[in-house]
Order: sequence, then C-alpha cells, then structure tokens
Amino acid sequence: MRVAVVGGGVVGLVVAGDLAKRDADVVCYDRGELGGGSTGRAAGICYDAFADPVDAAVADRALARYREWGLLSTCPYVWVARDDADARAVRAQVDRMQDLDRAVAHADGEALTDRYPALETETITAAGIAHDAGLLDPERVVELLARRARDAGATLRPETPVSLATGETPTVRIPAGPERFDAVVVAAGPATKPLLAAADVDLALKTYRAQALVTTPVEATLPSLYDATREFYWRPHGDSLLVGDGAHEVSPDEWTRDADPAFVESALERLGDATTLAPTTARSWAGLCTATPDRDPLVGQVADGLWVATGWQGHGLMHAPAMGEYLTCALLGLDYPVDAPVEARLDPTRFDGTETFDALGDPTRDWE
Repeated sequence: MRVAVVGGGVVGLVVAGDLAKRDADVVCYDRGELGGGSTGRAAGICYDAFADPVDAAVADRALARYREWGLLSTCPYVWVARDDADARAVRAQVDRMQDLDRAVAHADGEALTDRYPALETETITAAGIAHDAGLLDPERVVELLARRARDAGATLRPETPVSLATGETPTVRIPAGPERFDAVVVAAGPATKPLLAAADVDLALKTYRAQALVTTPVEATLPSLYDATREFYWRPHGDSLLVGDGAHEVSPDEWTRDADPAFVESALERLGDATTLAPTTARSWAGLCTATPDRDPLVGQVADGLWVATGWQGHGLMHAPAMGEYLTCALLGLDYPVDAPVEARLDPTRFDGTETFDALGDPTRDWE
C-alpha cells in the first residue's frame, strides 16, 4: 500500500512510522518544518488520569509507547480545587479513576505542603495526584519519531505544501505536480479542515489559540499542576516552570504567535497566588489547538481512500502514540491493541460538518 501522510507533527510521524514498519510505502509531507506547528508549541504533560474508561485506556497505551521509546520522564500530575463545587468534582473524578485502576490518589492541603513546600495550600479544598504521569520534550519527540519513520523506510518531505482536489482523492498535489496514492491520511492540525474542504469533506472542527510562558529559574520542587478553580496549569521545565492558559477561539488564518501581555501578567499573578514563588518571564508564545462538538477527536476514514486525524482538544501530543497506532490499524485492517470501544468514539463521520458549537464550551463529559 502506498500512503501519503499530510502533516509532519507528532501524530503524522507516528502514523508514518507505524505504517512503514508494516511494509507500507509512506511519504509524509509538511508545509513547514517537522513538528513546527502545534506539536512544537505543546506543553508536554502526559497522564492517564481520566475518569472515562476509553480515555483512560487510550492514555495508558500512549504512555506505554512513550516509555518504550525512552521519551517520558516521570513527574506527578496534581489537580486542585479551591471551592466546594470544584472540590466535589475532583473527589468524584479520583474515585472513578481508582475504579479504573489508575494510580491516582486523593490529597489535601497538608499532604501537598509536606511534599511540595513551595505550594500555597491554605485555600485548596480537594486535590488528586496521578503518580504515573510524566513530561515530554516536544523537540526530542519529533527528532526520535522522524528518525524512527525514516529508519522504517518512510520518506519525509518537510517544506512541501500540498493540496487535495475534488474527484482526485487519493491524489496529493505538490509544487512538482500530482502524486497518486492508495490512501491519504490528513493529520495537519488546524489546516486539516480547509484541506479536506477542497475535497468536498466538511469537518465539525474549530480552532482555538492557547498561550504559554516559561519563567526565569525557580528554586523549588513542584509537580505538574492544574488549578481547576483559577483555570491555569504549569509543569516543570528544566529549572523553570512552563505556565499555560489564555485560550480563546480564533480563525486559523488570523492569529498571532506572540503571547498577549495580559495573559503573561495574569499567569504570573496566578502563579504567585498559588506558590511562594515570584519569577518573571523568560519567554512566551501562543499556539493553535483544534476542538470538536463533543471534545472527542476525529480519527478514521471520511471518504474513499481519505483518512483524517484531528480535533485533539489540546491532547494531541499526549495521545499521539495511541491515536497514530489506532489509525494505522484501521487503515490496514488490523486489530487495535486497546480493549475499549475506540472506533465509535472517534468516528469522524459522526458529525456532518454543519454543527455550531463553542470550541471552549463545557464538555459533554468529564475529561479530567
């Protein structure tokens, strides 16, 4: 089978490597540098702390593959609540995660203070700790997955913009002319929707912009942490912290890669309220994420010879090893090694593409 993969981010590179290892003839295109889109701007937090059985199974598989590749460094993931409503939600989440045999525990402010003295814990009303969580370096992930794909025989073509044309699928148009394939996989992040629209496929997909900053060095031992009440997160980043939030819906054609000054000020203020630290900003940026009406990805076949993988809701890097493997198995007719009803959850044809929804609205089910 000859397959084109459009998109050289982490998902596209996993698909390219997995297909090539199964003797497919694979060409992976990216309009820029490999990993130069959403992958390169990802936070790199990974955990299996999900209360939904399908989400938990997918995350478990993704973490297992990252460990197999030597890419995951261990770092607990903590999420905290500071009001009664959020506290009830956190406690219920931890209970459901434990029912799914996740290595997750309840915690309170006193326990967190003993473990992480730099945390401000007086206002914490409930917390959970995911012990099997970890961190990724997006640049290192891209380097290893690109090498893995090449070693398996895939051809990688960065700096090669492509287009699809009505009636010519599976044909990829590049500056040198059209190239025909048995199948085309589009895993191009926010560019996926317009690429498929040219092939008369409408996706229920929206784009939102998320922001992050890296602080100056801090002298503290901290976990990765999500504050459900103050609505921001951080993760250790070398001897600094990467702090993220500032999400809002945008057009994929009209956005800035620079973080907003208001986000930087707000993020540092919330970090100061949540810790005993007072760092400044070393650098900051913004990146794009994709969303669907039900906050589940769109992964699978959308037309004859045409496949899609998008709509990660910020979890693309985290779930890429499992989702790339799932798409590979679906394309080749192989059994997927995850014991969960993944296909129905991910079916990209479950929407007709005309849906109206808020990319940052409340989820229809609990993802944390």
